[in-house]
Amino acid sequence: MLQNIYRTSNRLISINSRSYSAVSLIKSPNLYNLVRSPSRSHCLPQTLIVKRTMAASLPEHTNRLSQEKSPYLLQHAHNPVDWYPWGDEAIQRAKNENKLIFLSVGYSTCHWCHVMEHESFESAEVAKIMNENFINIKVDREERPDIDKIYMNFVVMMNGSGGWPMSVWLTPDLAPITAGTYFPPKSRWGMPGFTTILETIAAKWKTDQKELAATGIKVIEGIRSALTKKSSDACFEPGSAEAKLHEAVRIFKYKFDSQFGGFGDHPKFPEVSRLNFLFHAYIVSKDEDILDMATTSLRKIGNGGIHDHVFGGFARYSVDRKWHVPHFEKMLYDQGQLMSSYSNAFKLTKDVEFLDFADGIFRYIMKDLRHPSGGFFSGEDADSLPTAGDKVKIEGAFYAWTWSEIRDAIAENGDKYSLPEDEVCKIYCHHYDVRKDGNVEPSSDPHGHLLAKNILIVRKSQAETCEKFQISSHQLKEILKTTNEILHEIRDKRPRPHLDTKIITSWNGLILSGLSKLSNCRSEKREEYMKAAGELYKFARNSLFDKDRKVLLRSCYGDGSELAEILSQRIDGFLDDYAFLIKGLLDYYKASLNSEVLDWAKELQDIQDSLFWDKKDGAYFYSQAHSPNVVVRLKEDSDGAEPCGNSVSASNLILLSYYFDEENYRQKANKLFDYFASTDPFGYVLPKMMSGLLLNELGLDLVAVVGPDTEITKQFVEVLQRFYIPGMIIVHVDPENPTASSQRAQDKYKMVNGKPTVYICHDKVCRMPVTDPKKLEDNLKENYLTKQL
Repeated sequence: MLQNIYRTSNRLISINSRSYSAVSLIKSPNLYNLVRSPSRSHCLPQTLIVKRTMAASLPEHTNRLSQEKSPYLLQHAHNPVDWYPWGDEAIQRAKNENKLIFLSVGYSTCHWCHVMEHESFESAEVAKIMNENFINIKVDREERPDIDKIYMNFVVMMNGSGGWPMSVWLTPDLAPITAGTYFPPKSRWGMPGFTTILETIAAKWKTDQKELAATGIKVIEGIRSALTKKSSDACFEPGSAEAKLHEAVRIFKYKFDSQFGGFGDHPKFPEVSRLNFLFHAYIVSKDEDILDMATTSLRKIGNGGIHDHVFGGFARYSVDRKWHVPHFEKMLYDQGQLMSSYSNAFKLTKDVEFLDFADGIFRYIMKDLRHPSGGFFSGEDADSLPTAGDKVKIEGAFYAWTWSEIRDAIAENGDKYSLPEDEVCKIYCHHYDVRKDGNVEPSSDPHGHLLAKNILIVRKSQAETCEKFQISSHQLKEILKTTNEILHEIRDKRPRPHLDTKIITSWNGLILSGLSKLSNCRSEKREEYMKAAGELYKFARNSLFDKDRKVLLRSCYGDGSELAEILSQRIDGFLDDYAFLIKGLLDYYKASLNSEVLDWAKELQDIQDSLFWDKKDGAYFYSQAHSPNVVVRLKEDSDGAEPCGNSVSASNLILLSYYFDEENYRQKANKLFDYFASTDPFGYVLPKMMSGLLLNELGLDLVAVVGPDTEITKQFVEVLQRFYIPGMIIVHVDPENPTASSQRAQDKYKMVNGKPTVYICHDKVCRMPVTDPKKLEDNLKENYLTKQL
């Protein structure tokens, strides 16, 4: 919906066909160019030394952020900057004193946020300029994504790209007048210095205040128009899904990196929404090339340095095309989505390598990100101290290895191997490309933090390693497993990266989906996965849902027993908190067949509809109506590192319409699709919504398992759970114990000859019933398993 156009020749900014001159936006001939940041995706691609001196005494400064719960805000609680949290107090002061607001947005595991804090926000000189001229507000983007998303649209409009830390200057009426991302304290790298920018903007506010304020209001009006209103009368005609599918697949094939997997060059993100769409597209088309794009990408990601080979889990993105050198922060939303995607890949191919990657994520989140009550923390930082005695945090210190560290670790544990230590070292180092002089290319390490260091990466297959050293596959696996366990013990003695203990509802919904899909792979660890999913489900009900007000919370902090304190400082959930958790519940229901889970999903969907649905134009707003100090109720219109709430809601609505036979849900889904019908190219920009469109047009497979809770009934359910079937919903009809969700099916589906029976009904037309689990499995293999086996 938002069309961002920047032309250097006349500095024209266009928002949905409404144009504003950058010269009129800020009339200084230098100011507009001063605030432009270098184009990059999300964050600068590599590290800068963060010379943070560890506090050895009581802090010299304390500001209002010391009263907050957000780990990110608390990181800035002792800056000399007079920071405010987002809220009435700061905004009212800006109005009373007629000062601009400096809005700084980031998150606690953001490397470049730390850099800017140390260089500028910890500086008394810079703080003096900020405090004298601006009302300074800090926002945790993960805690207040509504504020972040509104002003990030403006940053992208100004610069062509965005990232964190995000720096925006607002009028007292919250209208943006200029923006950027990271700025060095003094001019360098072709970037203007932060102090220069502060002084220039402060001076322009004094001389051109009325014009800046008026232009800022026009910008907000343009953003509001672009982000909230249906841009055309376009709608999806019956049968249009097939054309949109072919269009999206053509683009994916064109952009696919056949050598290293993924799409595009660098920096490279997993883009899991696109990979999951490709799985769905393969099921529909049976085009093996589509499946190959997804599985090749997942293998390359899993073999790359973006994957923590020592223990498990994935970093946020790779700075290079080869998935080798990551930006080392580990985010919860990546773990949940990749767990789902690897589980999908395993179901389609039965390749246990995909199951191993997913299980590694499970191992990581259970050890390092899990709260004892069942919820999961947000993520771990990219930066850490190389040793306990150091005072300088650098990116990747926790994960990088020298060749000698690995050699010594193997030598000290020689009794754990069946082969000589030197041979083990050669095999391990060959397989993970560990070199004596390090394996990181200088272009991926411009500041020299990884000199002579190695980031483990698998460049050759296990079969090739076995052939080179004339060992068996079993021997190789034992060497890799044993050595990684040794290195993990050593690494755990290093200073750990900072842990963000914020427990976010939407991201926990993604984890619930991942755990449920992994459980349905029916591996020997299924009970462990189901136990974790069940405890997460209970945590969400007890600590992330306000039962009195019937609303989800955005997040909670600390122990779940502190619910009263959490509620007293609550931030209500946003669209993706509802959409992602509902999706997690629908996936968990398919793993557990617990009807209470399905009923709660319906309850949350009805609450979501009441809080966010646009009755006039359709689709969902991101925030609630009348949210204080929110100038725009935006509607997200693209899938990125996470799918947008509208995309996830589309599939949720369709599935719920079948489970509960409610036409209202399907009507909402149709109106939602029509709202985004003019998005171009639809399936590439909104791959998750494209999957929903396929479900809507091609129909769902409703599977009714009829019979008491016996062993053969369980076998039927297990068979169904092992397959990747995007449009499958399962209803268990127990004649002896009917539940509310199965009551409607009670009269329609009966056991045949007194035997447990399965009915598969596509788009409400049923095939012949099946009473033999083996016959059911053969039927599903024919339709839902890749022919590449």
